[in-house]
Amino acid sequence: MRVLILGATGMIGQGVLRECLADPDVTSVVVAGRTPIGQTHAKLTELLSTDLTNWTSHEAQLAGIDACFYCLGVSSSGMSEADYTRITYDYTMALATSLHRASPSATFCFISGASTDATEKGSVMWARVKGRAENALGRIGFRQLFLFRPGYIQPMDGIVSKTTSYRVMYAVMSPLYPVLKRLAPKMVTSTRQLGRAMLAVTKRGFPKQVLESTDINLAAQ
Repeated sequence: MRVLILGATGMIGQGVLRECLADPDVTSVVVAGRTPIGQTHAKLTELLSTDLTNWTSHEAQLAGIDACFYCLGVSSSGMSEADYTRITYDYTMALATSLHRASPSATFCFISGASTDATEKGSVMWARVKGRAENALGRIGFRQLFLFRPGYIQPMDGIVSKTTSYRVMYAVMSPLYPVLKRLAPKMVTSTRQLGRAMLAVTKRGFPKQVLESTDINLAAQ
């Protein structure tokens, strides 16, 4: 299986990359982005692009992809809707459109978020934009499309967030993670489970297109 990962330097992407490199069914991992990730592995290659809004010139390199794990994203805190839309919607659609042309049978897994607004009309900006991206992905025609809407995500295996406020939060929450799993299992998952769930739904499918934390953890088993 040949896998494409967007956002491999982020907290979720790091976890997904780790699981892909460890999976014997994954023969090749292509990490796409603007800057090198600073990691080497026999399975790993990098596809660098200075313009994340246009992948047309890279479509030959996107051929033969079996699954795309789209983990690229930012916090909406302090961002205008236009700037957040550019990263969350425009970047996603540019890559997804080119990928579908190059690899029409690929599975696409998109990291969204709990409480994403599929109506695109709610008052919460990030939820509207995520909902718009989800809906647009559904119109492209991927053989399999899975929308991941995790709640609290615990970083595992030494992975840390690039966002300072998140690093502080996880430092505080990490000792409480086992308790949180028991008290609110429907809202909790981990980077390890997200990576394993993406691989599992690609290989075996899943009865739901939208996966909340409970579904993610079930798929990862």
